Amino acid sequence: MGACCSPLPPGNPHPEPAADDEQNHHHHNLRLTRRRRRRRQQRRSFSLGAGEGGEAPAFAEFSLDELKAATNGFGAESIVSESGDKAPNLVYKGRLQNRRWIAVKKFARTAWPDPKQNFIGLAGGSSGVGKLRHRRLANLIRYCCDGDDRLLVAEYMPNDTLAKHLFHWEIQTIEWAMRLKVAIYIAEALEYCSSEGRPLYHDLNAYRVLFDEAGDPCLSCFGLMKNSRDGKAFSHRRVMPESMIFSFGTVLLDLLSGKHIPPSHALDMIRARNSLALMDSHLEGNFSKEEATTLVDLACQCLQSEPRDRPNTKQLVSTLAPLQSKSEKCFDAQVPSYVMLGIQKHEEAPATHHPLSPMGEACSRIDLTAIHQILVTTHYRDDEGTNELSFQEWTQQMMDILEIRKRGDFTFRYKDFKAAIDCYSQFIDAGTIVSPTVYVRRSLCHLMCDQPDAALRDAMQSQCIYPDWPTAFYMQAVALAKLNMQSDAMDMLHEATGLEEKMQKDGKAP
Repeated sequence: MGACCSPLPPGNPHPEPAADDEQNHHHHNLRLTRRRRRRRQQRRSFSLGAGEGGEAPAFAEFSLDELKAATNGFGAESIVSESGDKAPNLVYKGRLQNRRWIAVKKFARTAWPDPKQNFIGLAGGSSGVGKLRHRRLANLIRYCCDGDDRLLVAEYMPNDTLAKHLFHWEIQTIEWAMRLKVAIYIAEALEYCSSEGRPLYHDLNAYRVLFDEAGDPCLSCFGLMKNSRDGKAFSHRRVMPESMIFSFGTVLLDLLSGKHIPPSHALDMIRARNSLALMDSHLEGNFSKEEATTLVDLACQCLQSEPRDRPNTKQLVSTLAPLQSKSEKCFDAQVPSYVMLGIQKHEEAPATHHPLSPMGEACSRIDLTAIHQILVTTHYRDDEGTNELSFQEWTQQMMDILEIRKRGDFTFRYKDFKAAIDCYSQFIDAGTIVSPTVYVRRSLCHLMCDQPDAALRDAMQSQCIYPDWPTAFYMQAVALAKLNMQSDAMDMLHEATGLEEKMQKDGKAP
């Protein structure tokens, strides 16, 4: 591999007591509660099986009417596909009633040719991808299967694609600092997806890299979808992790050259130590020789003809991460991304907020101490009716499990959050009693231990168990804020306050 790597000519460097007693629950209400909960879950979620951490988080479905309203009836003026209405699968910009902007991908019927498998393929695949939440992704929100229509709904990125900024710019080309940031952020996104069991990304290219409202690059979630379980993409071309790495190498070539270069031609230039001709002339020498050489070498490794010789996603990140640290010292921490991209910052008009409950106020301030006190005070009040246990199931084993939870409650009250995580994890892993409050409490423990990704997963799990529980949405908002996903955090706050308002109107609020 080293034979095709060449240095570049110089550029410009630059304890809670056992007050919560499950044994006194009214068993004769369990059957009614079970039916009520089943109807609620059928209405609000789709889930495929269970993962290692228990039941998979809920993944909701939009109605086709909702998406028609959001996109002006799928009007031509709402199309944001790079190829306009000539694209085989159109992407529309839309806005929901809660003011959230969305991107809606509407598939052609040929994308899902098997009528027996197309619903399973889309609903199942989107359920898996919908569990992913990362600041480097344009995250999947929901899906829609209605008749012959198949649609995916993701976060909307308002500042176009890498392809547009790199190949079709009008005022200024992307400066070197932003190109480097794209490489690092996309590598981090791919590594996150791989670590979460989604190692395949289909058709990775410059059109799959989007820019959010702050000008930061994000990887589109649509490339994580496939139309069958055998690893084939929509085009039925076999995709493996190694071929995804090859595609990442072509994106690196795009970033280096500012144009499409056939990989074989680029490798010939590198082997001939003619790397200068590979660099984008519009940079006018304003790039770091060290950083550019690292990207050239990494691209060369990604483009190796033998798949086993290519790096994996972890190696991509380990190679690029040191460049990020150096870059932040120079300009990254000082110059906003939208400035490096040469755009105006995308600003939204302030939304009208509903009055917030104490829990909502604490979450909007990200006041973890106040959230902890509220959860200690409310105990398990919101768990009423979420456990599907018959009278015969009240065994000694279940008593032992409740004892584990009580130990967790004790350590939670007295702020031994690591011990609380261990106890609550034992309780959850037993799988006998389903408790949204336990997931919320463990979510807060993860936040207290600076583990926002795990906190978000637990908050999503609590929503799966109790889909209309504002606290589950509030905790997701806090976790998203800790992940610097501010737009998503505000959306979750709005949903939580809307649920609280509905509960107050229905006379169900505490």
